[in-house]
Amino acid sequence: MVENKLIVEIKSVEAINEVHVAQILTYLKLSKCKLGLLINFNTVLFKNGVKRLINGNLEY
Repeated sequence: MVENKLIVEIKSVEAINEVHVAQILTYLKLSKCKLGLLINFNTVLFKNGVKRLINGNLEY
C-alpha cells in the first residue's frame, strides 16, 4: 500500500489470471482504496505486465 491510496501487487507468473485479479480486488475492497496496480514481471515488455484497477473495474 502506498500512502493509503494505491495498492501494488507484484507477481512473476506465466500469465495473470482471474485469481490474481480477484485477489487485488479483495484488497481494494477491504482497504477502501480506489486504485490498484497488478504487476507481472514475467513478461518480455514491462507494459504488457501491468494492469490498472479502479473501483473494482479492470482497465488495460
